[in-house]
Amino acid sequence: MGSLAPPRRLRIGVDVGGTNTDAVVLDLSEAHQPHRGVLASHKAPTTSPNVTDGIEAAVGSVLAQTNCAEEVSCLIIGTTHFLNAVVEHDSRRLAKVAVIRLSKSFTKDIPPFSDFPPSLAKLLNGYHGYVDGGLHIDGAQEAPIQEEQILRQCDEIEKLGLKAVVISGVFSPIDRHFHQEKRVRDIMQKRLGPDVDIVCSSDVSNIGLLERENASILNASILKFARRTIKGFRQAMKRLGLDCSLFISQNDGTVIDAAAAAELPIKTFSSGPTNSMRGLGGGSLIRQNGTEYSVGPDSVGYLLTSKAKIFGGDVLTATDIAVASGLDIGDRSKVSDISSEMVTGARQRMKKMLERVIDRLKLTPAPLPVILVGGGSIICPSELDGVSEVIVPRFHSVANAVGAGISRVCGTVDAICETGDKTLADLIENAKAEAIEKAVTAGADARTVRIVEVDSLPIPYVTGQIRIIVKAVGDLSIDFVSRSQKSLDEEETEILSLEMAKNDASDSVAETTRVDFDSYRPLIVKNKQGNPEWLVSQTDLAWLRDGCYILGCAGGGSPKAEYLKLRDQLRAGHTVRIIDSSSLGEKDLIYWGGMMGSPAVSIERLNSGECNQAFADLMELLGHESFDAVMGLEIGGANGLEPLLLGTSAAFDRPVIDGDWMGRAYPTYWQTTLAVHAPGQLTPCAIASGDGKTIIMTKYPDDEIVDRALRASCSEMGSRVGMAAKPTSTHHVRNFGVLNTLSLAWRVGRCVARAQQENKTHTVAEQIIEAVGGPSTARILFRGKIVGVERRLFKGHSYGEICIKQTLQEEEESQHDTPAVAEGGTLMIPFKNENIYAKHIAEDGGEKYIATVPDLISVIDSQTGLALGVPEFRYGLLVTVLGITCSPRWTETPRGLEYGGPVAFGYDIEYKPLGKYVEPKSVIAEYAV
Repeated sequence: MGSLAPPRRLRIGVDVGGTNTDAVVLDLSEAHQPHRGVLASHKAPTTSPNVTDGIEAAVGSVLAQTNCAEEVSCLIIGTTHFLNAVVEHDSRRLAKVAVIRLSKSFTKDIPPFSDFPPSLAKLLNGYHGYVDGGLHIDGAQEAPIQEEQILRQCDEIEKLGLKAVVISGVFSPIDRHFHQEKRVRDIMQKRLGPDVDIVCSSDVSNIGLLERENASILNASILKFARRTIKGFRQAMKRLGLDCSLFISQNDGTVIDAAAAAELPIKTFSSGPTNSMRGLGGGSLIRQNGTEYSVGPDSVGYLLTSKAKIFGGDVLTATDIAVASGLDIGDRSKVSDISSEMVTGARQRMKKMLERVIDRLKLTPAPLPVILVGGGSIICPSELDGVSEVIVPRFHSVANAVGAGISRVCGTVDAICETGDKTLADLIENAKAEAIEKAVTAGADARTVRIVEVDSLPIPYVTGQIRIIVKAVGDLSIDFVSRSQKSLDEEETEILSLEMAKNDASDSVAETTRVDFDSYRPLIVKNKQGNPEWLVSQTDLAWLRDGCYILGCAGGGSPKAEYLKLRDQLRAGHTVRIIDSSSLGEKDLIYWGGMMGSPAVSIERLNSGECNQAFADLMELLGHESFDAVMGLEIGGANGLEPLLLGTSAAFDRPVIDGDWMGRAYPTYWQTTLAVHAPGQLTPCAIASGDGKTIIMTKYPDDEIVDRALRASCSEMGSRVGMAAKPTSTHHVRNFGVLNTLSLAWRVGRCVARAQQENKTHTVAEQIIEAVGGPSTARILFRGKIVGVERRLFKGHSYGEICIKQTLQEEEESQHDTPAVAEGGTLMIPFKNENIYAKHIAEDGGEKYIATVPDLISVIDSQTGLALGVPEFRYGLLVTVLGITCSPRWTETPRGLEYGGPVAFGYDIEYKPLGKYVEPKSVIAEYAV
């Protein structure tokens, strides 16, 4: 009996970057040795867009150094290969896709490809259709699958000759009983044949229909190219004499076997960056704007050796700056014309950027040692603020390839679970066990698997449901590597040439629209009555979207779906008109309302005209054939855009009043300025679910019961409804409404857009302060990092608290002219759907409340300048907390404190306003000609 072959002990890791291709041979059993288990390494410029050639050359080099092909257990590759095909809009590598949505009543108003850049949508959009199906958030079936509907869709797909299909069902990731997407896939596969690729969205991603569907579209489009690429990798292995397993590193830095990667290439799109973590690249472009300098984010990539100045090119890169400051690479004489001011300014900019990244990753304010790795490490400074020691280890230049070679295996659970008779602890433990099982199934060694992430997100207005996210990670199992080893395909396979295609410019260039903020003017025209009306443009709409979410104070839900729906209507030629309250007639009839329910439902069912239906049903009840104007329930979040959807010429074609009943997001229907100043004005009102169910409430003993009754009904109607409130009068609008809030949202959103375009998002709060009236009406409350998030659910509302800690070193790109109200220590912000108050805890333990509702408390992501809603609160985010003085509609009345405030929650707090309220300037009044 022959002896067993010794286990293969070596791995090869490869990383293909835009600038360099790295490869290493690793023996993990010798990781404790001085050479850290790195037996051979290779680094060379990525000289061709054909990455397979570069991989073969790199692997061939390390094999020649070690002569160890028979001892290699697996090859792990990290590459942006598949992502590049999308970025380059390469029609040779991307197939057109058909998308079939499963939902009887929802999602039709925002069709597939709505969230794609127009040129990419033109390239990928083959067809889309709708069939019955879909789930509710509680897992119940919205409608059963109808096979004849699916077969009719197959006929359309076949006529168009499409070979890639995506099936996208509402709440499909929680479909553990009906398996609707898989049933539809089986029917379509049988009808269309095996040569058509059919992707179920639930196999690609989790909750969030548009994001999941978009990822599935990209995955389906690139499937055939991915399979050819994987075969190309395997043939290269064959030519090198490697008979081992092939893995691809994923977006989260873990690995997936080649067979799975060929079916889910979308999961490898960011594998290159995750191998190298985060840092600067040597090919990053350097630009000067006055006295300021920028580094990247664009790069010359693999063309560094021909484009950079030190190699005879004409593009100024980060490597050129490094050489000009003393680094011995290339021809230093070619950068002798770079001024010392340029070198110093660019180096300082690189230093600040690196310090910012490091501070964001640190878990403690104390200085820590930093290890610099990767090709870009050569351009990094040797001294950094907030860093105790800068370490450049051996093999640092090929660390990206080492990162690929030591990649681990992940198992993730993201599910909406029924609580029933189970405790939260039980549900989390079950999710942990499932995540561990998934990791082991994917190839992890069970002995090494650890839970690295646990999060539980209560779902507002949904009884007995909670979203649980768990991630488990473990080392790659040697046994799994052996089992996954497959013989190479002997069939001669055509390897697609990867030379860049000369695509039509309209297809290959991403849209980038720069705005001249100083000269831009909204379009103000006069209507038949001679009153000015603001005709909303797509630019205005984008600013309104971002401003509304900031004014939502973490509540109101993301306005993304409403924005996409309105944007498509504007593109189709419809109009949206906004008017000042002064344009109203004394006897005008004004309808108002908005959405009620869970944001978790909104991200799956999107915006489906629920408010339109509620308005129509209430009009029918009251005998109104039309009305004079529409007004929003709240300016905060998604509801800030809802009145525009009601007033658009695609709906009721009525002007929208520049104002609302909150000045922010609202917690309950009776806690609005109208109810505060004029009790008894809430009924009759109507709520509609969007799938044929409407409830009308006509009588009530007090305002508070109205909200409670409607929310109880909302839970039984799918946990999301549109509401039409009792029509109101011009007198009530002018005297009790919060006016000019659409104008305010527009100005706030303009600040965000300007900061993003000028790469100054770290100062967006300062710009917003000026936009809302200056430091007398708004202030920066605190700057820091979220270090704790707690959530719980009570009576349909999401309660919780975030803890923000200021780090030792300022994590912004430059010093701020505007100091925060509180500095040092931590800031606690509890929330009930919206942020309630901000309490500062100093280093010595002293506590002080620096803002409370009804003032607005907004948490802004310092990296993007965008608002963070309750669902987006995450550990580690750098944030700026902004406080804005509330409208006098709240401070003038004793009932104002009942608005979701400290008194309502039993906190013994003396409320003190931030400052003097300045009524927002009307866009119409300012820009009208």
